[in-house]
Amino acid sequence: MAPEPDVLAAIEALAVVPVVEIDDAADAVPLARTLADAGLPVVEVTFRTTAAREAVAAIAAELPDFLLGAGTLLTPDMVTSAAEAGARFGVSPGFSSACVAAAEKAGLPFVPGAVTPSEVGACLEAGATHIKFFPAGAYGGIATLKALDGPFGWTGARFMPTGGVRPENAAEYLALPGVFAVGGTWIAPRADISAGRWDAIAERARAAAELRP
Repeated sequence: MAPEPDVLAAIEALAVVPVVEIDDAADAVPLARTLADAGLPVVEVTFRTTAAREAVAAIAAELPDFLLGAGTLLTPDMVTSAAEAGARFGVSPGFSSACVAAAEKAGLPFVPGAVTPSEVGACLEAGATHIKFFPAGAYGGIATLKALDGPFGWTGARFMPTGGVRPENAAEYLALPGVFAVGGTWIAPRADISAGRWDAIAERARAAAELRP
């Protein structure tokens, strides 16, 4: 199966990806509709909860055009499961050649993680040019991304910093030429999703949507 070529470009156009943890799959569709209505029709559902796969499947069934991602994909089986559930892109906090291969087999656009030059090089060697820089704050943030742009900018490597990205610094990250998007948990925190605080999530999503360069 060939990957959807427009997915990563569509993510870049939106610039901000809400990273979420969903405890009850019944909250998935209301969350996705809230984000879409606020002008931010994208999400990375992390596979850290038992409801994650069901949540992805529910969103895929109800909102087929939504930019639906699955994150924290640590094994090839998780990658395959996410793709089968209906995810349109996958994200990992680290690099695994087996996961990259599984994503390619599934036709799933995949964003592996890296924070060191060696890891970035491994991603590029595996054919992945869109890379999650995680945890961004703990590994030097903007200064490190600027340093990586020197040896890797010419290769076409693009980064999605996540972890420590906040409303106060997101625009500075997005201004870097090597950054195609940022990921953030501030838009839809786990507690707000569980409590159904859709108005608060919508307000933050609208503000995040305005961060597009």
